Amino acid sequence: MFSGIYRTIAYVNGLFCLYLALAMFAPMTVDFIDDNDDWQGFLASLFIVGAISSALILANRGQFTPFSLRLGFLLVASLWISTSLVASLPFLLGSREMSFTDAIFEAVSGMTTTGATVLSGLDDMPRGLLLWRATTQWLGGIGIVAMGVLILPALRIGGMQFFRMESERNDKPVARIHIFAAWLIGIYSALTLVCMVLYAAGGMGWFDALAHAMTTISTAGFSTHDTSFGQYGDLVLATAIVFMLIGAMPFTAFFLGLIAGGYKRGFDSQISILIVIILVLMVPAFVTAHGSGSFTPPDALLHSLFNVVSIVTTTGYSTTDYTKWGHLSAGVFLVAMFVGGCAGSTAGGFKTYRLIILFQTLRVSVRELIYPSGVFPVYYNGRRISPEALQSVTTFFFAYVAILFGFTVAMSATGLDLVTAFTGTLAALSNVGPALGDIIGPAGHFGPLSDAAKWMLILLMFLGRLEIMTILVLLSPLFWRGG
Repeated sequence: MFSGIYRTIAYVNGLFCLYLALAMFAPMTVDFIDDNDDWQGFLASLFIVGAISSALILANRGQFTPFSLRLGFLLVASLWISTSLVASLPFLLGSREMSFTDAIFEAVSGMTTTGATVLSGLDDMPRGLLLWRATTQWLGGIGIVAMGVLILPALRIGGMQFFRMESERNDKPVARIHIFAAWLIGIYSALTLVCMVLYAAGGMGWFDALAHAMTTISTAGFSTHDTSFGQYGDLVLATAIVFMLIGAMPFTAFFLGLIAGGYKRGFDSQISILIVIILVLMVPAFVTAHGSGSFTPPDALLHSLFNVVSIVTTTGYSTTDYTKWGHLSAGVFLVAMFVGGCAGSTAGGFKTYRLIILFQTLRVSVRELIYPSGVFPVYYNGRRISPEALQSVTTFFFAYVAILFGFTVAMSATGLDLVTAFTGTLAALSNVGPALGDIIGPAGHFGPLSDAAKWMLILLMFLGRLEIMTILVLLSPLFWRGG
């Protein structure tokens, strides 16, 4: 049994790594045209990955096992690890001579769409490497949506089984996974193209427009400039706000709304709650931005909205160092880092639907104390939440908090102050990118951190992107005993 599972995993990993290697052609071509020697690093990476991936595919083709929980857990974790290793090769073999730790950090940050970076001097960096950073995030984003819609519900991770929709229902437009996957790629690509055109119309150069469109729709946050979006005008910022929000919406809503029955069928209450949370957080952000004396009221409104949307959706762009607006602003963005986007989106974080379910559970608990003999089920989108899903959400919340505080202590042991340790842990676990503080805040980067701190953040980025429980299951001896 296990040999069959491992052969299936080897085949799928080989296939995805080969696709990722083929994606190196574009940045390699850009560097070749620019007469930059980094194209040789891409070529070497392509050959190395191409050879290994082809061998895995040829040696294991036709060796498939039916989908199972064991296969699902192993496949999800191994895919993110293998693709991150592949994505690190151009950083390792490029002219910047990055260390192994830094190359892995940048690659994992890209593939998990976290957006934390160890690099500075982006304005002078070879365009091929900038395009590769954007490509890892764009591909990571579409992989995240596919994982969140097609795999995690089957694995019953953190309440995701509530969004199970492929095999449990008789809705033919949804039941065929390959149809959904094709529409997903089409919608994702179309949104990226529209975003790129609007960026260019707003004043971005075409290269910057392409790179930023890829990292906007994936709510990922890598930029081609050290100042992120600080140098762009109002039209570009407005475009980014719209597409960051779109990226944080459930792509199943787009699919159901456009293809399988119209607006009512595509509606999801987590969308409206996400908008409400953003508007609530924007109010104190606006007050502090305007109170800082750096903006006129209209500019304060735009910049506060942009930065709140960026952090809530876990994109991680910034227009300015919002931590300088005051202590209240720091508190606002700390809360924003926790929220996250919708289930089935490219965004990270705790996820809006879990907040809704936890709030509903709290309300039901209060009612049960008042009416001990009453029965008060928890509902979401008009559907009753099963006890199993409720337990999954509360377990996920406990694991999230425990990991957050545990790694904060561990990060502090590397010599970091409490603000940097706590917000760095939260930013990595929520896949946000920038944290708070002078070192890793919106005006800084993660380069100055020790290797030990970087490896902890790498693990946190994986934990956050794989919804925590996937990794914890693999760490359990019971998983490896079979049964």
